[in-house]
Amino acid sequence: MHLEIGHLKSFFAASLLLLPVFVAAQETEPRRWSHLPVGANFIGAGYSYTDVDILLDPTLQIEDARGDIHTFVFSYIHALDVFGKSGRIDITVPYSNGRWEGLLEGQPASTRRSGFNDPRVRFAVNLLGSPAQSGAEFRDYKVKTIVGAAVEVTLPLGEYQEDKLINLGQNHWIVRPQIGVVTNWGKWGAELTGSAWFYSDNDNLGGDQTREQDTLYSFQTHLIYTFRPGLWMSGSLAYGSGGQSRIDGVRIDDQIRKLLYALSFGVPINKRQGVKLSFVGGETQEDRGNDYKRVLLAYSMMWGG
Repeated sequence: MHLEIGHLKSFFAASLLLLPVFVAAQETEPRRWSHLPVGANFIGAGYSYTDVDILLDPTLQIEDARGDIHTFVFSYIHALDVFGKSGRIDITVPYSNGRWEGLLEGQPASTRRSGFNDPRVRFAVNLLGSPAQSGAEFRDYKVKTIVGAAVEVTLPLGEYQEDKLINLGQNHWIVRPQIGVVTNWGKWGAELTGSAWFYSDNDNLGGDQTREQDTLYSFQTHLIYTFRPGLWMSGSLAYGSGGQSRIDGVRIDDQIRKLLYALSFGVPINKRQGVKLSFVGGETQEDRGNDYKRVLLAYSMMWGG
């Protein structure tokens, strides 16, 4: 039996909880406010495996729902001069292959998806403590405190089929303004980022329904220790709340309250290349939602700057 359900509003409410966790409302990404040399470029490729347990309303008659998701992420970063301040542009394109399974009305059911997820574009400027520099000037500068601002846009270009319960894309825009603060002392550093997520409507839910979503607010914090340039580790926490939905004006019980935690390691290959290994866990604070564990391995290479 395929894990696909028809156009009933209650079942579409379930689909909101089944959206893949790699596009969930939170993330834990340390060092996104780092002082970078103007003109530097970074390309990256990563792989993550996510094991997710899905918690649904018992009246939907879907039990023991879970998913195994393999995601490949391709990224590009360019550091630039923004009126004398250090800035950057990030482009992230994920591709996923996943399998979801569970019991539908007591019978085993499963489905698979593969394709591109919604890509993201982020523009950030470090307003304080991170001037636009390159070469020897950049290498000699010691950063103590950084205050930055950014906006990230998620484009609705991922795989989306209106009649499917599970999709890799969300079929709506997300605009996410961010404020970040970084402080460094010796080999230690701490980061704090606050975000608000604004969602456009998905007016193609089941072909004739419209999903609206409230603003979601989140923060993430990281404690980072740098052993030497390129070799570092970090511990992270993130929390988000909000994002409740309405389908054709009717409120759905899908309020997001989620806690994330992560441990990451960065290891240099040489002065221009490095790898990162991360473990991320997510736990819903509601009766409905999802809990997951994720392992990520990523490679990056730098040139210019």
